[in-house]
Amino acid sequence: MSAPVVVGVDGSPSSLAAVEIAAREAALRGVGLRLVHAFGWPGAHVPSGVPPWNPTGAGLRAMVDGTMTEAERRAHTAAPGVEVTREVVAGEPVLVLEIESRTAGLLVVGSRGTGTFATLLLGSTSAHLAAHARCPVLVVRGTSDPADPVLLAVDGSPTGEGAVQFAFAEASARGTDLVALHVWNTRTERVYDGAADPPFVTYDEGRLRDEEERVFAEALSGMRERYPDVTVHRRLVRGRVRASVIEATAQAQLLVVGARGKGGFAGLRLGSVSQAVLHHAHCPVTVVRRAKD
Repeated sequence: MSAPVVVGVDGSPSSLAAVEIAAREAALRGVGLRLVHAFGWPGAHVPSGVPPWNPTGAGLRAMVDGTMTEAERRAHTAAPGVEVTREVVAGEPVLVLEIESRTAGLLVVGSRGTGTFATLLLGSTSAHLAAHARCPVLVVRGTSDPADPVLLAVDGSPTGEGAVQFAFAEASARGTDLVALHVWNTRTERVYDGAADPPFVTYDEGRLRDEEERVFAEALSGMRERYPDVTVHRRLVRGRVRASVIEATAQAQLLVVGARGKGGFAGLRLGSVSQAVLHHAHCPVTVVRRAKD
């Protein structure tokens, strides 16, 4: 069987929503689903009277069993035909999930967690995994309407090639359209990223737009032949990258971005554009790293 979908479980509403989406992703891929719950000391909440070095102590085992049973129930309800396995691991959640990502096809996490995943907040676990996991990371946030298209943020860089391939595959598997969005601005705006260009700087807007059109076309080259069933809507937009991408997520069921970027996404580092969409996107976000990063 191909690499499974792995989802971090802590019993919070966010993680249970992640389980349902992860189950559907596993069904789309025809792979198994692996539920992972991690005990991280000292951040994990331990019931009164249970030694922190004994995760199987009275009360805690029942709590974990209940959490995993509910997660498994949610998974089977969302995708009845998916094989579900579960694992309880002692270790810090971020490290446990990073290790799990080495053998996963997709890692799914909620945007906010509680309990033993108390640190599963944007800017910590989710952002760390988006930057360092060995497989694509899907952060569940906002809403996801299956009638909406998959949204691909195209930056035209070699590091963004994985995101392009992932987005086309997702749109094909989901039977939906793909909106390819490439946001551009002047090179001075990319450097200064301020309210306006320095008054002494000039540029040829037409030439810049032609160049961005070329980059856009090259980024999508060959993908329509590989995925003839996917209807692609190209959107070349001049504007602020973060704001433009976040706005577009209001009409998308999934946003796909690369972990880093160049060109129109000069600031696409975790902590910049990808960090912004992880915090503010209106739909789930998948961050795809280049395989050799």
